Amino acid sequence: MSYRLTVLPGDGVGPEVVDAAVFVLRTAAERFNFEIRLRPQIIGAAALRNGLPPLPPATLEACGASDAILLGAVGDPEFDRAPIEFRPETGLLQLRKALGLYANLRPAMVWPGLEGVGPFHPEKVAGVDMLIVRELTSGLYYGEPRGFSDDRSSAVNTMRYTRDEVERVAVVAFEAARRRRKKLTSVDKSNVLEASQLWRAEVERVAQRYPDVALDHLYVDACAMTLVLDPKRFDVVVTENLFGDILSDEAGAIAGSLGLLPSASLGDGPGLFEPVHGSAPALAGLDAANPIGAIASAALMLRHALRQEAAADAIERAIGATLAAGLRTIDLVPVGTAAVSCSAMAHAIAERLQGPPPQTLS
Repeated sequence: MSYRLTVLPGDGVGPEVVDAAVFVLRTAAERFNFEIRLRPQIIGAAALRNGLPPLPPATLEACGASDAILLGAVGDPEFDRAPIEFRPETGLLQLRKALGLYANLRPAMVWPGLEGVGPFHPEKVAGVDMLIVRELTSGLYYGEPRGFSDDRSSAVNTMRYTRDEVERVAVVAFEAARRRRKKLTSVDKSNVLEASQLWRAEVERVAQRYPDVALDHLYVDACAMTLVLDPKRFDVVVTENLFGDILSDEAGAIAGSLGLLPSASLGDGPGLFEPVHGSAPALAGLDAANPIGAIASAALMLRHALRQEAAADAIERAIGATLAAGLRTIDLVPVGTAAVSCSAMAHAIAERLQGPPPQTLS
């Protein structure tokens, strides 16, 4: 089997974590007897610095013709005051919309051995394993009207959803819950927002197709509090775009570091796979970033886009074995404690990646 992958290193630490993920991915391809053909492209600040829009037409064309897309990170403080059409993040939003990637899967688990890394008591977070399903192509990030008044004394953004937009992401979440522990929490703000009232009504309508999945609802503020107080309560969480962005970052604190979290954006076009963390410009070029989020994103790509389930499982086991051996990047150790580099972590994971067991004749 041969697969065409578009690689978008992006900005900040993006190129470093993508290099790490590609190294592990190539090792998996060798072990499991498939081929990956990589086509690098630019996006975000990397494109803007070349006099191009944040999503160049050639990049979009390459992504559309791929089996999957691997992204590092997008964002650079240099462009924080630029008009929205000249901001790196706009390129990512445009790519999601253009490819119809409406469902963002963000797994958040506490790896054995990392229970004490974050700010929580180890017994509170041990065994946490949740999946946040974030709607990705509607809501406040895309709704119209949006913008400033002529004198910039006021601004408006619009949270808009249709029944179809809610239904399709709800189906993704219910299907995921059915494959896991059969519990789904839908998060909204229906006591205040009409868009959330539509959201809740549509999720309940979809729930009738999934009688084996237990559904409950939480307001977003209550969900944020419960994530801190009782994170083991959650299996699958489904929510709209802005709420999902915020809650999944909160889940990063539970896991121990945003650098550990992968994501998969799925929908009508080729899937987009990227770590949840940002571009972290302060770490760029230091070979210090945590590549596990990017490497785990490559595993999600193997599972959801390339249907290489065994290779995906092998990468995830290798991550677990590497952490169990005590290797830690700088975000996972106390200040002043020795840590391994980004590239060293990638090599350690690749070394522990086992291929399929040999076949025996019966």
